[in-house]
Amino acid sequence: MRPGPERSRARFSCLIEVNAALKSDDWSLARDGLWVVRGDRLAGGVADATLAGVTIKAVLGPTNTGKTHLAIERMCGHSSGAIGFPLRLLAREVYDRVVAIKGEKAVALITGEERIEPKDARYFCCTAEAMPRTGGGHAFVALDEAQLAADRERGHIFTDRLLNARGREETMLLGSSTLEPMVRALIPRAEIVTRPRFSTLRYAGTTKLSRLPPRSAVVAFSTEQVYAVAEMLRRFRGGAAVVMGGLSPETRNKQVALFQSGEVDYIVATDAIGMGLNLDVRHVAFAGLSKFDGVRQRRLTPAEMAQIAGRAGRHQTDGTFGALSGAGANSPEFTDEEVYAIEEHRFAPLTSLYWREAEPRYDTLAALIEDLEAPPGEPGLVRAPEAIDLAVLKRLAEEPLAGDVTTPGLVRRFWEVCSLPDFRQSGADTHARFVARLWQDLRHGHLGADYMAARIAELDRPQGDIDTLQGRIASIRSWAYIAQRPDWVLARDEMAARARAVEARLSDALHARLTERFVNRRTAILMKSLGTDPALLPVALADDDVVTVEGEAIGHLEGFRFVVDPLADHADRKMLLAAAEKALPRLLAQRALALSEDMSGIELSHGRLRWRGRELAVVERGASATTLRILPSRDLAPIPEAERKRLVSAIEAWLAVQLSPLAPLAKIEQAARDPAAGSEARALLLNLVAGHGAMSRERVGIEHLPREARPYLRRLGVVFGALDVFAPALLKPAARAAFAAAGIDRRPLAAQMPSVLSSAKNLPAGYRSAGEQAVRVDVADKLVRTAHEARVASRTRNFTLDPALAVSTGLRVESWARLLGAAGFKVQRGRKLPTEAFGPPTPDRWSWRPARRGVAPVQAKPRQGSAFAALADLAL
Repeated sequence: MRPGPERSRARFSCLIEVNAALKSDDWSLARDGLWVVRGDRLAGGVADATLAGVTIKAVLGPTNTGKTHLAIERMCGHSSGAIGFPLRLLAREVYDRVVAIKGEKAVALITGEERIEPKDARYFCCTAEAMPRTGGGHAFVALDEAQLAADRERGHIFTDRLLNARGREETMLLGSSTLEPMVRALIPRAEIVTRPRFSTLRYAGTTKLSRLPPRSAVVAFSTEQVYAVAEMLRRFRGGAAVVMGGLSPETRNKQVALFQSGEVDYIVATDAIGMGLNLDVRHVAFAGLSKFDGVRQRRLTPAEMAQIAGRAGRHQTDGTFGALSGAGANSPEFTDEEVYAIEEHRFAPLTSLYWREAEPRYDTLAALIEDLEAPPGEPGLVRAPEAIDLAVLKRLAEEPLAGDVTTPGLVRRFWEVCSLPDFRQSGADTHARFVARLWQDLRHGHLGADYMAARIAELDRPQGDIDTLQGRIASIRSWAYIAQRPDWVLARDEMAARARAVEARLSDALHARLTERFVNRRTAILMKSLGTDPALLPVALADDDVVTVEGEAIGHLEGFRFVVDPLADHADRKMLLAAAEKALPRLLAQRALALSEDMSGIELSHGRLRWRGRELAVVERGASATTLRILPSRDLAPIPEAERKRLVSAIEAWLAVQLSPLAPLAKIEQAARDPAAGSEARALLLNLVAGHGAMSRERVGIEHLPREARPYLRRLGVVFGALDVFAPALLKPAARAAFAAAGIDRRPLAAQMPSVLSSAKNLPAGYRSAGEQAVRVDVADKLVRTAHEARVASRTRNFTLDPALAVSTGLRVESWARLLGAAGFKVQRGRKLPTEAFGPPTPDRWSWRPARRGVAPVQAKPRQGSAFAALADLAL
């Protein structure tokens, strides 16, 4: 029998004869297991019948009928088996399920780009292209989504497997009910089992994206539309998982896991979602009802719509489908006839399947092309449209590089290279150039390990945006496909492992980019949590004051004030504030209780209490300087009342401790309110309180103070100095710091209250100026008293003073002279020695005159037993 179309017609004639022979019992089983009818051997082995315990069963029905699950169970019940799937994603999913049942050593996964084939594998999960044409001798063989035999691009593959792939014991064809007429026509004695859908599928009308129910899948028919819908879902509903046919299995599985785990409630996908991917989808929304099928833009058929819509509702959970409004310029709408067909699962049956010669002649390139373009010549089969592999073959056959492809071996090898899938979807012309370069390397041998390693390493770059990573994944899929061919690549196992590793890294990076771009995990969590009990809202406060919801930051606390995450956009701010308002009282109550027990972090400055940079309260002065009250800030208002009162009480107790150095001032203030002290003493005390413990003599009104009142004031800690009246206890660093911290004295505070300041500008409390310097009032009083003692001891009108004590405190001589000048001392500078003279300089001479009115001279204490001491006693 001549190869080519004639052989194909002869094969179908044999099938017809077998059917007739079965009716007349005119058949027999040859020694090699092939059916023999009237002396002709049928390629493919078992014919279309139930013979000697071998069954062919077509399990047909809509989605969610458990067809794939049934096939897995049946295969696992046999000693060996193989199932062909339309997508490697689905093949990988079923592979994982079978591995869980049979173990890794018993299960193989074979696709164009990946090959996991243990030595003792008995169960094979394959893509339809990688599936053995005749069943591979397995006990069980199944073909999933067999209705794809009517697909323009890949239909001829499914038709060939439908006609030829057979199991030794059982063959199962899975597909839509629309395939039934073709099964009856091509395989008349096949047992047809129609399975009903487990759940009900109902039309839900048109829905806006903002009102899309949770657990929905949005189906779009272009990458741009998928991205646009996912972007809108991110803004409105927190994001969506993205699934497209070009994703690697790792990326697809991680994106699906986002949806299945409930981290996002929406998934946006292309029509690849309709091919058996099992998802927990309750509603399918169509962002469009037309797609480009490789030739033209056309409207989906009702059967195609049902295949996609059927993803809604799994097992016994009902599902809904509908159109999505606002997803594009033209909102899709279902017709009444389409809705009826989808809900009732009534579709126009398939009347033809695409076919292409699966065993062409390899004598010459012309003969190969002739066979690949030959019509089937049988009813129900039509010639397949020109696929990209045939288009590449015809283009390269006209190139000079095909001039030496003359032997059958080279023709077969050339056709295998042209059959490289166009993973990059670059079109026939661009893909043909890639195939031409590959052929030039393969025509005389293998691809070297170094060359393959270099090509794979070029793509091992996980940087870039989504489109860049998708392009690299498509390219690495091409090299992964090439690496699976042992007749093309040296060190096949190593190169295949490298390609898989690079694809895995790129897939991880792509998943991260997709999640980063299309998933706002924070918004998704809040959308699901805002309607719940506030006590159950999973809001937590991290150690760095960041407020999180299930680990996602929604803002942070500055003290007791919630600040929305600055990276949140305007649309999210209201939602974040709403979540915070529900959960903050609980968090703030916990924080208030913790602060009440440990006040170490509070700072008091200028009458304002701060904690972690935020104001807690203001210290307000009452009727007197030491009568202070706490005014809590607005930041404390959200704290529950009981915890807020406890916190305020703790702050008041803490403030009392901080202001304890001002106890002498409180004592003076209390005495100023005592009528028994006398009006003059009370007036002086009030002035001293107003001066915060120190005031010059001329301003304090000391000239009106009776001498008999002075002992009483001294018992209160008041010192009558030569220049100032002051309370030494209130000049200590702790007291002055308390004055400044409480806001009682807003003048500058000198740290640690040194004896002398280098500048007299912005004079701090408790100091007086001394020329360009400033000196503390108690130190100034000591220096002036020392000068008076020296004056009394000299017993002369003009006397000398030693500046050593003043210099030891840090005063310059000029500043010391200015200080003494304020106390009535006048200096007469000694004459300078002539230039030629030697010896000590003439000392400065000092004189003293009584101070101005109101400034009493300081009386130096005379030596005991002297006449001056007796006079002093008489004066007192």
